[in-house]
Amino acid sequence: QVQLAESGGGLVQAGGSLRLSCAASGRTFSGYAMGWFRQAPGKEREFVAGIRWSGGSTYYADSVKGRFAISRDNAKNTIDLQMNSLKPEDTAVYYCAARSGRPIYTTWSLYDYWGQGTQVTVSS
Repeated sequence: QVQLAESGGGLVQAGGSLRLSCAASGRTFSGYAMGWFRQAPGKEREFVAGIRWSGGSTYYADSVKGRFAISRDNAKNTIDLQMNSLKPEDTAVYYCAARSGRPIYTTWSLYDYWGQGTQVTVSS
C-alpha cells in the first residue's frame, strides 16, 4: 500500500525559505514520477514541481522556476521541495503525489497517490 506523508510546512515571512519533505513508502518508486502540487483557498489544485524517481529529471511551474528546487533522496525514500524567496502568493496547502510511469504531468488528476498535505503560509 503506497503511502505519502508530507512534513515541513509552517509560517514564514516573505523572502524566507522552507523545505518540505515527502516520505514515500509501500513499494519501489523507481518507475514513478513524483510531483508537488498546491491548493490555495478557493483555487484549483496546481502543479508546482515534478521529478522522475529514476534519472532525476525535473520540471517546474513558471511561477516557481528559479525559486524552488525539487530533489529525491534514494536512501531515505523522500522527495524534498526547497522553497526560497517565498511570496505571499505561495500560501497554500502543499501536496505530494505519485504516478506510475515516467512522464511528469502537470494535471493533478493523472496522479495515482496523494499525501494529506502540509500548510505553507507566507506573511507579507
